Amino acid sequence: MQAAAHRVFCHWSQSKSTAVTLQCLKCRVTLQQSSRAYSVIPPPRDSEEKEMMDRMLRVDHAGEYGANRIYAGQMAVLGRSRTGPLIQEMWDQEKKHLEKFNEILAENRVRPTALLPLWNVAGFVLGASSALLGKEGAMACTVAVEESITEHYNNQIRTLMEKDPERYTELLQVIKEFRDDEMEHHDTGLEHDAETVPGYWLLKNAIQLGCKVAIYVSQRI
Repeated sequence: MQAAAHRVFCHWSQSKSTAVTLQCLKCRVTLQQSSRAYSVIPPPRDSEEKEMMDRMLRVDHAGEYGANRIYAGQMAVLGRSRTGPLIQEMWDQEKKHLEKFNEILAENRVRPTALLPLWNVAGFVLGASSALLGKEGAMACTVAVEESITEHYNNQIRTLMEKDPERYTELLQVIKEFRDDEMEHHDTGLEHDAETVPGYWLLKNAIQLGCKVAIYVSQRI
C-alpha cells in the first residue's frame, strides 16, 4: 500500500516538475522575445544607412497607403457587384500590409511622406474612375499598380541582398511576403479580363507612369 502511494506521489511530482520546467522555458522564450532590440529593422550603423532605410520605409508605406485608397475607390463603385468580394479580398491583404508598415514606421521613428493627403485623394479617384469602366477597368488598374509595386519591391530586395542579407533578414522576409501578395493580385487581375478593357495598354502605361512619379517623390518628401 505504501509502495503504491509512493509511486503515485512520484508520478505526480514528476508531472508537476515537467509542467514547471515547460512553464519556465516558455517564460524564458517570452523574455528573450520581449528584450529584443528590434523586430524588423536593425539599428542603423551610420547616418547613411539611416537615410537609406528611412527612404525605403517611407515609400513602402506610401505605396501600401495608396493601394488601400485605390481598393477603397473600387469598392465604392463595385462593392455590391459580383466583383465586390474579390476586390475586398485583395483589399484586406493590403490593409495588413499597411498595418505592418505603420508599425515599422512608428517603431523606427520614421515620418511618413508629407504627400499622404494627396495620395489619399488620388488613390481613391484612380480606383473609383477605373471601376466606372466596369470590372475589366478595375482589374486593369490592379494589374498596372501591382506590377509597379512588385517591380519596386524586387528592386529593394536586390539592394538589401547586395548590402547585407543577414543583417536585413527580417525586413527581407516582410518585403518578399508582400511582394508575393502583389504578384498574386496582378495575376488575379489578368485572370479576370483586365486586358479586355478598351485602351488597356494606354491605361496601363498611364497608371504605371503615375506610380513611378509617386515612388520618386514619396522617397524624398
